[in-house]
Amino acid sequence: MRALELGTVTEENTAVASAAPAAGEAEYGTPTLTVQLKMLDDGLEPPSYAHPGDAGADLRAREDVVLAPGERRLVPTGVSIALPDGFVALIHPRSGLATKHGLTVVNAPGTVDAGYRGEIAVTLLNTDRDEAIELRRGDRIAQMVIQRVEYARFLPVEELGGSIRGGGGFGSTGGFGGPA
Repeated sequence: MRALELGTVTEENTAVASAAPAAGEAEYGTPTLTVQLKMLDDGLEPPSYAHPGDAGADLRAREDVVLAPGERRLVPTGVSIALPDGFVALIHPRSGLATKHGLTVVNAPGTVDAGYRGEIAVTLLNTDRDEAIELRRGDRIAQMVIQRVEYARFLPVEELGGSIRGGGGFGSTGGFGGPA
């Protein structure tokens, strides 16, 4: 069984975090949106960005979890948010965990709608065929990206306008061992 490797503070990422903006400049990664946050577990760190300019804020496991090879589990984060109308939080896998341990988010990206007020939980899947993965309370397990949402008005029509691609879908551009 592998234990999750936690990130360490290095001279490089400390220098990035402490760099001050020049006079009259906005700091890179300065927040542009306020989101109400309710921590459901005082012992956990709130969502946070690892570096200035990062798109995803880290979410942490609220409880210890061991995922056997091929196992999936809904893991609570201890976080509840109130997004403004017109925004969505998308829950993505953490690339390092995916690469090093085969840990991913089953329904990636998970969707947290603006009207949802419950605890954010992440459906994790261990894709490794041989090794279990052990996650400890407080480990970073996913990242939350907040984006604007467009609301569509769906207009029924008899025919769709043409395009170069047309109805071509899965595999329509060739490659990957199809017939020559």
